[in-house]
Amino acid sequence: MATFGWFLTLTLALASVLPLCVAFSAESPTDRRILVLVDDLSIRSSHSIFFDSLKSRGFDLDFKLADDKRLALQRYGKYLYDGLILFSPSIKSFGGSLNLAAVLDFVDSGHDLILSADETASDLIRDIAIECGIDFDEDQSSVVIDHISYAVSEKEGDHTLIASDDFIRSDVILGEKKIEAPVLFRGIGHSLNAANSLVLKVLSASPSAYSANPNSELSSPPSLTGTAISLVSVVQARNNARILISGSLDLFSNRYEKSGNEQFVTELSKWVFHERGHLKAVNVKHNKAGEKAEPAMYRINDDLEYSVEIYEWSGTSWKPYVADDVQVQFYMMSPYVLRTLSHDQKGLYSTSFKVPDVYGVFQFKVEYQKLGYTSLSLSKQIPVRPYKHNEYERFIKAAYPYYGASFSMHHLSVPQIAGQSSIYFLSSDRTNFL
Repeated sequence: MATFGWFLTLTLALASVLPLCVAFSAESPTDRRILVLVDDLSIRSSHSIFFDSLKSRGFDLDFKLADDKRLALQRYGKYLYDGLILFSPSIKSFGGSLNLAAVLDFVDSGHDLILSADETASDLIRDIAIECGIDFDEDQSSVVIDHISYAVSEKEGDHTLIASDDFIRSDVILGEKKIEAPVLFRGIGHSLNAANSLVLKVLSASPSAYSANPNSELSSPPSLTGTAISLVSVVQARNNARILISGSLDLFSNRYEKSGNEQFVTELSKWVFHERGHLKAVNVKHNKAGEKAEPAMYRINDDLEYSVEIYEWSGTSWKPYVADDVQVQFYMMSPYVLRTLSHDQKGLYSTSFKVPDVYGVFQFKVEYQKLGYTSLSLSKQIPVRPYKHNEYERFIKAAYPYYGASFSMHHLSVPQIAGQSSIYFLSSDRTNFL
């Protein structure tokens, strides 16, 4: 019993000092920890510009060898890290409790992932990419080659160092500042799974590029050619976890100083780690027109007002999100009302409309999905009742013609009844007289 008590005390003490982390949270968007797994610790110096950029933005980086036997992403059911960077393309098996399933569970729980491969990519790295909707070239000796859009390298005739400026057109993913210099890329290409609509090409190869073994002659047409080759892709999962997959580890290195690599990977990492494009909605309200309190139910044909505040995380603070395409639905089985919300440039979105002449259980729904931004899914349920028996109008305007017809028939029927009565009495007297 004493031994158990000592063990319980030690467990609680360890749990209290461990930095337990959750996925990116609107309540605690700063002070995030990233686990960096490498094949060789020398990557800390050869890729120092990229790592220093992360540190300068407040990230705490924990470097470990990918085969470290003490590796673990979670302890006591809580995750130790907010994000994971895999710069270990040749690793065949992770150390400790880390494996393919653990990495996928990490992403499924809302955490972010950067995976970088090259021509030495192992089956483990390829399997992780496949699970994310990305297929590297099946020929493991193949790299991307371009005899037109290439950069001069040390080896004459080597066209595996390609230059590409075919970026995704999205300011939220790559930043508002244009990347002037092309990105230099040496590595393997990949294609996107057509069945996965969540994967996006961020950097594509030129039409003259193809994937093949540079040390052998082509015996058959290459499987990947032209702009179908994706060099860098991203995924935003339905739980808003973000993934970056690159076919080149050198892309993040200090080697290409005069290229656009540094700006490209820096801006892209800001998006992956939710420093840009992360939305939150607060203060969802609805009420009858002219009132402030939220009612327990509405009546058909009531005039109501709906409002919500939306903000975007800028990396340092929450700023008002401004857009003209946010809509609200008044929904029961299907939308009875669809309104585009107007905004005040300060994050407040609002609209007003009349409750439809249908009673039942409705929902206020906002389903907002936009390229590069986290999705918003807001829902509030509210019942709508019909008029009570004493709430109907005494006279309905639409029925005035019927009222008029009724009164006219009434006036016409009075003389007719009187005439019929006199005839009856006359005929009755005559009968009696005879």
